Amino acid sequence: MTRTAAHEPRIARVAAMVADPARSLMLAYLLSGELASAGELAAAASVTAATASGHLSKLLDAGLLVCEARGRHRYYKLAHQDVAHALEALAVVAERSSHDRLWEYPARKRLRYARCCYGHLAGELGVRVLATLQAREGLKATQDGYELTPSGLAWMAELELSPKAPASGRRFAYPCLDWSERRDHLAGQLADELLQHFIDKGWMRRGDGRALDLTPLGVQSLLPMLRGAG
Repeated sequence: MTRTAAHEPRIARVAAMVADPARSLMLAYLLSGELASAGELAAAASVTAATASGHLSKLLDAGLLVCEARGRHRYYKLAHQDVAHALEALAVVAERSSHDRLWEYPARKRLRYARCCYGHLAGELGVRVLATLQAREGLKATQDGYELTPSGLAWMAELELSPKAPASGRRFAYPCLDWSERRDHLAGQLADELLQHFIDKGWMRRGDGRALDLTPLGVQSLLPMLRGAG
């Protein structure tokens, strides 16, 4: 019999990092894509500063986090968007049997409607953005995800957004399975630009943690441009 285990993905170390409750809370806190201090992460995980320091060291060694120095202070963030997508995918698997019940909690309902996933819009509104582009035939499938069609560029013009050219080494647009909706939302450079544009226009604003709020102006200007959730 041919043995192939040595050539399979080595996931045990990463799984062990995520399995610890405190570390999982720290990683979830960083899913917003923002930088956070050790003190903020200690508070998020409800552990002491010394305990947090040990966890952060392990997460850095595992390549799940990176640390940036800003003056005399150090801040942490997820090492790559792939880490964020892996964490969201794990959440989908972990909550298969209790999905509907868990999303009935008020705080979770807010996250389900709109939240930040490593720089792009997730939740119901994120799914609706992708559904709108697909309904308008605004995206063309490529080997690496999507590119905008003339119809997609026209919708961007309606939003008053001029997308930047794809950056070298960065995926422009691709589907990402949504943790709460279990359907795809849009990820990549274009998705990041869209969320920042919504915030700059005053249609959305950042809440606490990963939560995003739709403003009254967003209800008036953005919602009519999105396909329904169904």
